[in-house]
Amino acid sequence: MGTTATFTIGELARRTGLPVKTIRFYSDEGLLPPTERTDAGYRLYDAAAMARLELVRTLRELGLGLADVSAALARPATVGELATRHVEALDEQIRRLRLRRAVLRAVAKRNSELEEVNLMNRLASMSDEERKRLVDEFWDEMVAGLDVDQEFYRRMRAGKPELPDDPSPEQLEAWIEFAELVQDPSFRALIRGMSEQQSQQIKAGEFQQPTDAWERNWPDWMARAETAVQAGDSPTSEAGQTLASDIAAATARPDQDPASPEFRTEMADRFETSGDPRAERYWQLLATINGWPPVQTAQPAVRFMVAALRG
Repeated sequence: MGTTATFTIGELARRTGLPVKTIRFYSDEGLLPPTERTDAGYRLYDAAAMARLELVRTLRELGLGLADVSAALARPATVGELATRHVEALDEQIRRLRLRRAVLRAVAKRNSELEEVNLMNRLASMSDEERKRLVDEFWDEMVAGLDVDQEFYRRMRAGKPELPDDPSPEQLEAWIEFAELVQDPSFRALIRGMSEQQSQQIKAGEFQQPTDAWERNWPDWMARAETAVQAGDSPTSEAGQTLASDIAAATARPDQDPASPEFRTEMADRFETSGDPRAERYWQLLATINGWPPVQTAQPAVRFMVAALRG
């Protein structure tokens, strides 16, 4: 039978790239017990010890203290088992490095100050549960104390950010931007204002008809506006004004005149508010985070409809 290959500390250092002093320290601390000793008392290590040493290095690079490393290595393991643990530790290291890279990319793009860098790092390190709670708290505040369409807001809050176990840099950057957006005071004021407007319309009995018209006709309005934009039509063109008339006729209550400039201005204001680029950005970022199909911008079509309604 052949003998198991063993290595001196010097050979182990050459094969792993770790200093002899470091390996000797790990050995003295009991993290790397020698496989055997020579007659002269020199320590020798086998392939399992080398795998163990590589795992110790990875765990230390992850920031674990000596006591935690020792606990992780407490039970005996074969080379294969050590390799499996090493892969798991490397996966965690890669995940953390990707988080750091996403933060640094965002910092570089924005030329961020130290306080913002710390905030972005905290956001990137959030757990799935913390991310979902952030969104729930956002929508709770948006409707607190208001009489709103519960089904509509159930759909709004159903979309939760769920980063995969191995997110891309783009997904991490989208999450950082998303978390900042839902905490931005001006964005919160925008969405709260839309909720308050809906609540006022419900109280006045003015909510259901315009909302039904929007949901029923929105795809057609968007398609017509996009066609007009692509064709280079002006909002004051025949196509633009026909579209404005159709929108006004569909959304006007019996007591409102769809041809009235005041009513059309009111509808233009509503389109402008609901079509705010930040509200659209919310869903675009959520789609990137969750790996959903991209949400295409509706801004050119929305601007066309707003201008057409204003005449």
